[in-house]
Amino acid sequence: MAVPRYKTSKARTRRRQSINMKLEESYLVECPTCGNRVLRHRVCPKCGFYRGRQIIAKA
Repeated sequence: MAVPRYKTSKARTRRRQSINMKLEESYLVECPTCGNRVLRHRVCPKCGFYRGRQIIAKA
């Protein structure tokens, strides 16, 4: 089994870890009913519509 010859520096370790810890940008789409920006595959909190159907009754 291979053994590391030198200790991995903190900078090298953190550089490698930072590549995998990037945050993804949340993808927002426009609600076709009211035009509000909503996360995909979610009910619009403003109008209560999802895929053209009223899911939540808003007053």
